[in-house]
Amino acid sequence: MNYQETLDWMFNRLPMYQRIGSAAYKADLNNTIALLDYLDNPHVHFKSVHVAGTNGKGSTSHMLASIFQEAGYKTGLYTSPHLRDFRERIRINGEMIPQEDVVTFIETHKSKLKELQLSFFEMTVGMAFDYFAKEKVDIAIVEVGMGGRLDSTNLITPELSIITNIGLDHVQFLGDTLEKIAGEKAGIIKPGIPVVIGETQAETHQVFEDKAHECQSPIVFADQRFDCDMIHIESKTIQKYDVWKDNELYMEACELPLMGLYQKKNLTTVMCAIDLLREPFQLTDDDIRDGIANVIRNTHLMGRWQILNDDPLTIADTGHNVDGIREVVRQLSEMSYSKLHFVIGMVNDKDIDHVLQLLPHNCEYYFCKADIPRGLDAKILAEKAFEYGLRGRVYDSVNDAYQSAVNAARFDDVVFVGGSNFIVAEVV
Repeated sequence: MNYQETLDWMFNRLPMYQRIGSAAYKADLNNTIALLDYLDNPHVHFKSVHVAGTNGKGSTSHMLASIFQEAGYKTGLYTSPHLRDFRERIRINGEMIPQEDVVTFIETHKSKLKELQLSFFEMTVGMAFDYFAKEKVDIAIVEVGMGGRLDSTNLITPELSIITNIGLDHVQFLGDTLEKIAGEKAGIIKPGIPVVIGETQAETHQVFEDKAHECQSPIVFADQRFDCDMIHIESKTIQKYDVWKDNELYMEACELPLMGLYQKKNLTTVMCAIDLLREPFQLTDDDIRDGIANVIRNTHLMGRWQILNDDPLTIADTGHNVDGIREVVRQLSEMSYSKLHFVIGMVNDKDIDHVLQLLPHNCEYYFCKADIPRGLDAKILAEKAFEYGLRGRVYDSVNDAYQSAVNAARFDDVVFVGGSNFIVAEVV
């Protein structure tokens, strides 16, 4: 098979949560254990950092990877989902896994993959760990796919575990309360391995404390030790922060090219994590500062308050659950513009009502459906939005909606694209 045929086989032969949703979810680690054992347990041959959380784990993972790259480490990065190219999930020093390596992995292990009836995610984790081991990475930053306890990535024994925050997402799998979801994500805490919790939340604080105590793992709540104060926005593409540790200046005027205001939380988490890692990995202030400043260039992170156009100002963001959308709406409310044009689509297993309740009324909506089976029909989305006082038109595709919004917008308007990773993927 060539590369495209290999991708088609992966997407169609095996269930893929990204496309079809809950039918692809497997609530145990047996398959992954069997696969990694068959591959001679590649995950034991490299050091790692494990990153979970409802929101922010992608940005956090990319910032950490960028810092290690700047320090000269050969750095693996495993994230999900991808936006445009499957190979975005598996990178070394920012470069995607070569097409031929994807083809070779599938061709070599095809019969075993069929025999085990692996999910798409299980298979991809195996591919990533196998690639990192063969390429002899010094460290890999590994992002959890969903939850933690039963996630396929949860077979690594990392140098550090990180849980960014807890919100109501994937409730059909992880539980319908913050405490239950925290319990699933706390499953990445390993005996004796330090853990950083990005955000102190009343409902989940004790869950993490109890799990850390059970595992005899040192635990730090990042926002209790560190604080990042925005000094100013340098341009449309750079924010500057002073970083404080225990009320003392830790790093001055740190440049961050990720423009979402919610990145303050992620930067706080990263600074706390890297403070624990800097001595064993001999990371310098320059490594940290340059890693943060060059995160987009080093890792090619996309879709986080990404400016697509200046005239009209056009922004895409992958925030898609209640907490993510709340941050998006907050940032939009602080901007100055004549009119907001909101291109929106969602997937059919999200908390649609609670998201729609958060959205602003004084803007024009462009309802659309991403080109995946999980995509919510645009007409259904528009009808539901109408119940919450949101007005707009339905479009046949994401591109039609996007182009219509850009064409309708004046120079002093703003176009925003979001609601789902898959909507953003079709425009970035």
